[in-house]
Amino acid sequence: MGTRQKVHIGRRSLGLSNLDKLLYPGAGLTKGAVIDYYVKLAPVLLPHLRDRALTLKRYPDGVEGEFFYEKQCPSHRPDWIETAAIWSRHRKREIRYCVINDVEALVWAANLADLELHPSLAKTEDTECPTAVAFDLDPGEGTDVLDCGEVALWLREMLEKLNLESFVKTSGSKGLQLYVPLNTEITYDETKPFAHAVARILETEHPKRIVSKMTKDLRKGKIFIDWSQNDAHKTTVCVYSLRAKRRPTVSTPLFWEELEEAVEKRKPERLAFEAADVLERAEKHGDLFEPALTKKQELPDLG
Repeated sequence: MGTRQKVHIGRRSLGLSNLDKLLYPGAGLTKGAVIDYYVKLAPVLLPHLRDRALTLKRYPDGVEGEFFYEKQCPSHRPDWIETAAIWSRHRKREIRYCVINDVEALVWAANLADLELHPSLAKTEDTECPTAVAFDLDPGEGTDVLDCGEVALWLREMLEKLNLESFVKTSGSKGLQLYVPLNTEITYDETKPFAHAVARILETEHPKRIVSKMTKDLRKGKIFIDWSQNDAHKTTVCVYSLRAKRRPTVSTPLFWEELEEAVEKRKPERLAFEAADVLERAEKHGDLFEPALTKKQELPDLG
């Protein structure tokens, strides 16, 4: 039987288990350290989770073990964990998702070895109304994060011509993700075709560098602009979320200037951040992704 420990977090007393279990063996990072990371990042992280359905990605035996996605909030959850019942078109039934609105709930999820946080682009009050358009830049074979950086800069330039401001973050894995905040009444029926159209236009302008089609065989030597994330049944890894890699990398918001500099100087290491780096950045800069939650913008008609 694993060891359990009672801790007081916020207004709650939580029973935590196996805090000394190595979840990132290659980095010596324990479950206790993962929980500590999320507690310290809670002030900047929670606003990006609040009132959104969360898909858990759990690694009970650490990043070198098996993992599973969990959309249905576990039945053994405490009664104070908030949930949202959302109809699934694919499963033809309601799924009751976890909603992580406070640090106590965040700690509870981390104690389940939910290393990665995957929230919806929409809030639970209207699950068809995304608050942003997301572009996931995925490097194909023979390309890297610097190639993604060049595409992100082209994408930003195109969006600026449409009077849209965008914000960029690392995926915490191989690529980059770019968000266009909207925070208006809009549906996926509008945002998904817009994202697809933008991806196709950039593919036309840079056919040797960019692909917008989903076919994986076409991605070698190119950056895939994944526009399909703009859908009610899809999720994108949350800003500040850990990733389940050998090292505890994090999906990290960037200054556009540091992306430009990394691309210009060909320094991919400047676009890789681990938990300790992100704690330091958040303390120094606050939440660079905060405008994604507040800035209001209207999508133009590309038709």
